[in-house]
Amino acid sequence: MVRQKHSIPTLDDFRSQLRRHGLKATRQRLAVHEAMMELEHASADMVSEKISQGGTSVTPASVYNILSQLADRYIYGRRLSAANKMFFDVDASRHIHLYDRENHIYRNLVDEQLTELVGAHLKRRKFKGFTVENIDIQIIAKPTRKKKKI
Repeated sequence: MVRQKHSIPTLDDFRSQLRRHGLKATRQRLAVHEAMMELEHASADMVSEKISQGGTSVTPASVYNILSQLADRYIYGRRLSAANKMFFDVDASRHIHLYDRENHIYRNLVDEQLTELVGAHLKRRKFKGFTVENIDIQIIAKPTRKKKKI
């Protein structure tokens, strides 16, 4: 499996992305991005809690709206967990997700070879009435536990 560094935008890169999309680099957006740089995959509640620890005040509803706005513009990714909770991903580059269904945690799994293989296969396929825009692979797993020796 090929591993590559994750693509998490720096604050300067994030500001540039906002400008390209006609958005201002507000204090709230920057606070959300700083929290997401640390959390990587998070719900709006998790980001809101992280921001409040730093002393900045942003309502959970505003955090959710900012995260949704960024995901709508493909600056961030978005995923719905098995527990029906929306998670956002600061890394918008193409990668696979490993979802821990017991702990509700996402991990990045970068495997360009697998991603390219699936992409090439789907390129040859036609889906009547649809155009493939993106490929999003999520592997759902549960943690393995080593049994204790008696």
